[in-house]
Amino acid sequence: METNLTDVNELIKRRYEELEELQKMGIEPYAYSFDVNADSEDIKNNFNEDEKREVKIAGRIMAIRRMGKASFAHIMDDKGKIQIYLRKDEIGEQYAAFKLMDIGDIVGVEGFVFKTRTGEISVHVTSLKLLAKSLRPLPIAKEATDEHGNKIIYDQFADKELRYRQRYVDLIVNPDVKEVFITRSKIISAIRRFLDEQGYLEVETPILQPLYGGAAARPFITHHNALDIDLYLRIADELYLKRLIVGGFNGVYEISKDFRNEGMDRTHNPEFTMMELYVPYKDYEWMMNFVEQLITHICKVVFNKTEFTFEDKTIDFKTPWKRISFVDAIEDKTGVNVIKASEDELKGLAKNLGIDLGAAEGRAKLIDEIFSETVEPELIQPTFVVDYPVELSPLAKKHRSKEGVVERFETYVAGKEICNAFSELNDPIDQRKRFEDQVKLREAGDEEAHQVDEDFLRAIEYGMPPTAGLGVGIDRLVMLLTNQTSIRDVILFPQMKPENQ
Repeated sequence: METNLTDVNELIKRRYEELEELQKMGIEPYAYSFDVNADSEDIKNNFNEDEKREVKIAGRIMAIRRMGKASFAHIMDDKGKIQIYLRKDEIGEQYAAFKLMDIGDIVGVEGFVFKTRTGEISVHVTSLKLLAKSLRPLPIAKEATDEHGNKIIYDQFADKELRYRQRYVDLIVNPDVKEVFITRSKIISAIRRFLDEQGYLEVETPILQPLYGGAAARPFITHHNALDIDLYLRIADELYLKRLIVGGFNGVYEISKDFRNEGMDRTHNPEFTMMELYVPYKDYEWMMNFVEQLITHICKVVFNKTEFTFEDKTIDFKTPWKRISFVDAIEDKTGVNVIKASEDELKGLAKNLGIDLGAAEGRAKLIDEIFSETVEPELIQPTFVVDYPVELSPLAKKHRSKEGVVERFETYVAGKEICNAFSELNDPIDQRKRFEDQVKLREAGDEEAHQVDEDFLRAIEYGMPPTAGLGVGIDRLVMLLTNQTSIRDVILFPQMKPENQ
């Protein structure tokens, strides 16, 4: 059952009328401040029947039960809900004003803590102040019982698109949503503390870049009027962070917003959060062990466990994690060695697998699509996929003992990539050749191929030490650890089409 639009408009009209009545009573409906000295959680956790505790709390009215000369209401603050009790003969004109208040209004309450006859810890109101009059009704879920005794819930704020578009309402009426974002913040804090404790330096690099790089993606383009040049929103932080390794920093990281002009689905949003880390004198083998330490640290510090449920799967982050070869994994599934196969053979394999060739032009994209189709969905438990074909990794160092592959790994969990890491390419001659190969791909129509970044080449010509690099997709990691199936459920304000479309 949905609330009729006419009914909503009538409710809004009534609230405006209440606003006028409150103002006629001399009540300021939008206060400047209110001194708070307690919250709902503190009051409940520290209740003592032998002590008359005076408190000042503030919150949003979420339920009202009026009984003539006395009323109950529930107010919600950032820690939860608590009941308040009001008596007409005790607060006088404030009680008259309360009659003009609605669900959604924000109030400040002074009073003392007590327990009702039903055992509910509550606040007996001695003073009530309106802090903000709500002019729109909240979509509070209601309950009814049908003729068979079944409980029916209706008027829920359940429409996904509306919830993403009006996240402020979603956070008010769906408390579980707020918990996801509190957890997200704790995960990021745990990452930052862990990296700081290892002695790595958090830095900031440009969001607006004259050249984009560090990943295979299409950028967003903007224009700088004063310089009269086009600039790009960064698609990755990699090339600037590696410049800092050249400059002599002993390990740098950045937790940043990156931007890619690509499609949107359950695991992609054009604006997303990455953590990138670069540590000199290390390689990808060292970084695999480091990733295990980092993720298990998050699991234990934030959740006090290593086993999680995601959709219908049980995921265990207990180490050590499985390690498999990218090339061998595809060959096990298809019988084809993608390093030795010709481009025509790869196209034939892709066609047999039902892969759209239009979306997979060239060896690199064909190989990537074949892996995504055959191997990726089965990587449920934490798995390091190692040693990628050189075509897929223009910034990674060639493997020290295997032909045709680079020292790279990606971490997969529940069929999704959450980490990407290299032994970083520090040979400027090889790097220039890789960039030039990318230019050929661009000329052939690959819009996601790398550009030649002459300044980055100049930087590593001064000498970059052996370096291990890592990128972690924060949004996908949060999805896994909070059992959210869409990236939009872990981004407060995901990208949406304009409402008028």
